[in-house]
Amino acid sequence: MKRNSLNGIRILLVNTGSQKKRFILKKLKASGVEIICLNERKNWAQGLVDQWILADTRNFQTSHQAILDFLGSADDPRIDGVLTFWEDDVIVTAQIAEALGLPGVGVRAATTARDKFRFRSFLQDEGLPSVRARILRSEQDCLKSAEELKFPLIVKPVFGASSAYVTKVDHVDELLEAYRFISTTVSPVVESALHEGLGLMVEEYIAGDEVDIDIIVQNGKVKFWSITDNDRTEEPFFVEIGETIPSQLGHSEQEALLQLAEEVLERLGVLHGCIHFEAKSTKNGPVPIEVNLRMGGDEVYYFVKHAWGFDLIEGAALVASQRYIPPFKKGAEPNQYLRGKYILPPRSGVLTKVEIPKDVRGDGVREHYFPKKVGDAVYVPPEGFESLGWVIASGKSSHEAEERLTRFINGTRFEVAPFRATSSIGKTERRTPFSSARLRAPQSRGAVGFLVPGKFSRDDMRSLRVGVACNRYTSNDQLVELELSSVGDNIESTLRERGFQVRFLDFNNPLQVMLSLQNDPVDIIFNVCERVNDSSLLEPHAASVLDILQVPYTGSNPFTLALCIDKIRVKKLLSYHNISTPKWDYCYTLDDDIDSSLRYPRIIKPANSDNSIGITNDSVVTNEKQFRHQLEYVVSELRRPALVEEFIEGTEYDVSILGNDDDSLQVLPLSRSVFEDLPQGNWSIYAYDLKFGGMSPSQKGIRIERPPKGVSKKQVSLVTELAVDTYRVLGCSDYGRVEIRVDRDGNPYVLELNPNPSINKGDCLPVVAELVGMNYGDFLEEILYLAIGRFRDLPPYSYLQSPLL
Repeated sequence: MKRNSLNGIRILLVNTGSQKKRFILKKLKASGVEIICLNERKNWAQGLVDQWILADTRNFQTSHQAILDFLGSADDPRIDGVLTFWEDDVIVTAQIAEALGLPGVGVRAATTARDKFRFRSFLQDEGLPSVRARILRSEQDCLKSAEELKFPLIVKPVFGASSAYVTKVDHVDELLEAYRFISTTVSPVVESALHEGLGLMVEEYIAGDEVDIDIIVQNGKVKFWSITDNDRTEEPFFVEIGETIPSQLGHSEQEALLQLAEEVLERLGVLHGCIHFEAKSTKNGPVPIEVNLRMGGDEVYYFVKHAWGFDLIEGAALVASQRYIPPFKKGAEPNQYLRGKYILPPRSGVLTKVEIPKDVRGDGVREHYFPKKVGDAVYVPPEGFESLGWVIASGKSSHEAEERLTRFINGTRFEVAPFRATSSIGKTERRTPFSSARLRAPQSRGAVGFLVPGKFSRDDMRSLRVGVACNRYTSNDQLVELELSSVGDNIESTLRERGFQVRFLDFNNPLQVMLSLQNDPVDIIFNVCERVNDSSLLEPHAASVLDILQVPYTGSNPFTLALCIDKIRVKKLLSYHNISTPKWDYCYTLDDDIDSSLRYPRIIKPANSDNSIGITNDSVVTNEKQFRHQLEYVVSELRRPALVEEFIEGTEYDVSILGNDDDSLQVLPLSRSVFEDLPQGNWSIYAYDLKFGGMSPSQKGIRIERPPKGVSKKQVSLVTELAVDTYRVLGCSDYGRVEIRVDRDGNPYVLELNPNPSINKGDCLPVVAELVGMNYGDFLEEILYLAIGRFRDLPPYSYLQSPLL
């Protein structure tokens, strides 16, 4: 084809399609085409479309009238051709072309090809190869079809596209099950091509090698053709997996396929068009599957372009505008051999991590398309029929192309957090960055407000006697210990100002606390104790003592408090529940092996300490020598087990959560730490000296954003939902804080959950609570109210039954 042979022509494009069709419009514009677009509304294609005609393309009459109105008022009423690349609008495009007297695939051909059952009947009427098929309108039709047709069978929508809902069944029970499922879930929301109708059909399964034949036909003559082999799908569903071009079938099989395609198009009456013909090569000869009277989607254009040098977009436009195309002579060998693969997730869920090799054009990778971003939902059968994207690699042979493709795919890492009844992925909503995120109520229940525990009012709380379980230290102690005293003092004074009877319970002397509670009981304990006998490892036992004494308390139970101190067990549970976390390993002695595949930089942490104890700038290491030195420091000097993680360079989110069940749970506005201005040589971590060095975060070069600035709603939702899943999986109660790292590509990783975070004045939790209208006293009362509801409404000790057991 001559370059710029399309320059100056005017094409009426029917429907832009989705954004994945952007490359088509860009190609047309680069070729000098003036695009007039018939579309329901202006969209992403502004800047590529020269003029718009706005109308509902599902209705020919309104679309035709809108076109006539446009032409009647235009200075230049010329239209050289009508074209669509969108399966939904093949019929209306044929109708418009016919009404304007321009080349098209023909209305009869379009209506026959779009209706899969009608196409099967057409093949049989014309004596062409086909299989028997039946319409399914009821379960009775299923039973009758099972008697008349030979298993295995294929159930599919009559007007479907992209293999959506296409299902293989091997016996009558599976046929009934598939019919019930598809008939109740089939929707144009999943596949827009279904707006023509939601009818179902069943046909006999065709065993053989599936191919795509891409054809340019002009004036009834085939000007170009190319055959692509399709990989075998993972039945019973037919989601596309990959392709190979040129076809590996023998010459005679390819000739038979081409002759069949030509005959089918001739009998349909297709004189002009760019065609995507699907067929199978069987032991009994070729059999048509379906005919798409438009260019093939996804990677088809690139396959043909790179393999043979033929441009299907240009070809389609030239045919539509009546520009002559000379027959294209392919060489004996292609320009390149190509292999393509779709990236298919193992489950439906939300994409929580994606890493694509940086040099995507290197090592033979020709094209790639990854529309899914972190935070996007992806649905695989039976919930949906999506992929994460696709990639094409080339080589001097099919084998070399396959090797290059495999290397690229092996270097691509992604994680999908599954949709589960117990998961919060995809289930939160936050009106503004300054508001709390709450779990969406199930649709069958409608909106649910705050569930008041029993008949206990907030005003009733102030008559309660409250103990504050904490730790008392003197001014001679270190900063960490003084902070532990301060939080108890501030809670005590704030609650007393609000009318509560309050007393401080110092768990540095646990025996005295127990005697005090026996002799002078309280109604509830505000538990912010972080040490017992001056050990953070004994923190959970304070809650155990309260359980033994049968005194209600705020916060998490002993099991959760103990679990979250043990970072190794937490990582195991996060991994088990498919919650994204940095790749990790651990050791108890220096003789333990560490996974050598962990990438540098790494971070080494004491596996059972809090308050960043043992975390210094040296904790992040970049080579084996530093790694061994730091490992020895943690294991030998600190005498702690070591947790080793791949270090995630990026920003850090603190996700503050209040509540217990779906009705009370709320995620407060997020807090984000940005480490852009740290002194040179400092890693972006909260080391011990940064936390307790006496300077503010800004003085240390850390910018704290509450709420985060310039972050997409999708990113905020994903971070929020990962945090809620972590909170629930680890069995947190009343309140907690989840720490999440987000790398420079937007991938989130859960670091840990603090089920007993500091809630002193000025700390993260109470500060973000202020953003939703809670002052410090309101915040403390909210925690008390949540705890009271938990103890009043649930059976005794039920809160000790961890969701993990």
